[in-house]
Amino acid sequence: MIEFLAPVSKKVIAHREVLPEGVLGKTIELHTKKGELPTLDDARFALIGVLENRNDTDFIGEDISLDAFRRSLYSLYPGNWKKKIVDLGDIEKGDTVEDSYFALRTVVEALLELKVIPVIMGGSQDVAYAHYRGYDNKGHMVNLVNVDTNFDLGDAEMPISNKSYVGKIIVDKPYNLFNYSTLGYQSYFNSPAEIALMEKLYFDAYRLGEVTGDISVVEPILRDADIVMMDVSAIKSSELSYKNIKSPNGFNGREICAIARYAGISNRVSSFGVYELKDFEDAEAGAMLVAQILWYFIEGANFRITDDDFDNENEFTTYKVPVDDEILVFKKSIKTGRWWIELPFISNVNNKLKRRTLLPCTYGDYLSATNQEIPERWFKARRKNEV
Repeated sequence: MIEFLAPVSKKVIAHREVLPEGVLGKTIELHTKKGELPTLDDARFALIGVLENRNDTDFIGEDISLDAFRRSLYSLYPGNWKKKIVDLGDIEKGDTVEDSYFALRTVVEALLELKVIPVIMGGSQDVAYAHYRGYDNKGHMVNLVNVDTNFDLGDAEMPISNKSYVGKIIVDKPYNLFNYSTLGYQSYFNSPAEIALMEKLYFDAYRLGEVTGDISVVEPILRDADIVMMDVSAIKSSELSYKNIKSPNGFNGREICAIARYAGISNRVSSFGVYELKDFEDAEAGAMLVAQILWYFIEGANFRITDDDFDNENEFTTYKVPVDDEILVFKKSIKTGRWWIELPFISNVNNKLKRRTLLPCTYGDYLSATNQEIPERWFKARRKNEV
């Protein structure tokens, strides 16, 4: 993968030299010389920039710079972290967009093989298609969570763009996607046809108001995710102070950072990306907010607690709740207090969930079941399993 990565810019390297001791910029190992990557031995996180934006529907020839984000991130102090971070530099625009996709896919695949978590700062969100394709050889279905105002399904028959890459993920072989969830979508940005398609495919969609009303509802979704990506347009424009983010509504800084931390503490999340980044040189507050999003993800991942040894019944309290003709089985971790609901194994179908038959849920889902309400995510997961 070394041939695809350009060093961190000289301006950022020079800025790091004037930073005080103890900040991230002094502890992260950097790619500073072409062809000489920092060692990945014992590394847990690898920062990667992707400077590709040519399939942005609003592309007018502009270039991307990630310097402002790196300067902001490097200036932050780490928490009580034990895990090593490396900055592998940037994947520059290839001769074609497909070349850029191939480079990112190759880098993500290599890092996953080394059990290093890719932390991606990307241009237009169609790049997330290549991010996802890095899982093609993992040998199991994956769950994708997108924090976004839009579903980005688009028309899969049309050329890929930052508004249609999810459609390509769904229809292109190999078929690795088990579930797709969107957090913070805003109805007026999505056509009724796309909203109906999300329902038809039994995908999870959480409106902005539902999430901001109780941010903890996203924790089980992120706990069950392999890939988490964010479109910065999901953040209200006043929080980013950035002229090209058009929506006055969206997540505030605290909410988006809380979501990033939930993604970090998930034992299953193996890659994280923030997309639709442009040149934030004149938007220092926006660059700092993106840096803090990355900080909170890394913070969460440093404090993961393994609590999913379902073979050890001493680690759980089991609750059985009769609802209509079903017996819903809930498990609560004694160690962390997190909840799961069991999905029944269906022997006469090609079960897609043989690897994992317990679905993360909330205490609220358990309470709903005691009131004879079947949790919607359980119903959707079972229906997908039967299709």
